[in-house]
Amino acid sequence: MLVDPNAPFFRSLWVRILCVVVPLAWAGVELYTGNPFWALLSGAAGMYLAFELFVRRRPD
Repeated sequence: MLVDPNAPFFRSLWVRILCVVVPLAWAGVELYTGNPFWALLSGAAGMYLAFELFVRRRPD
């Protein structure tokens, strides 16, 4: 596990949303500039964070 979804840092909803949106937005930038490899890596990171922070996280 790369990210501890129950860490105190991720307690706020806005932090979790921002941690997911930033890499996904960056994947869009990379696709727009013609770098599919980096877009894939950024998109995968965003999807992994979404899974960890919203699916696997135990509610407080």
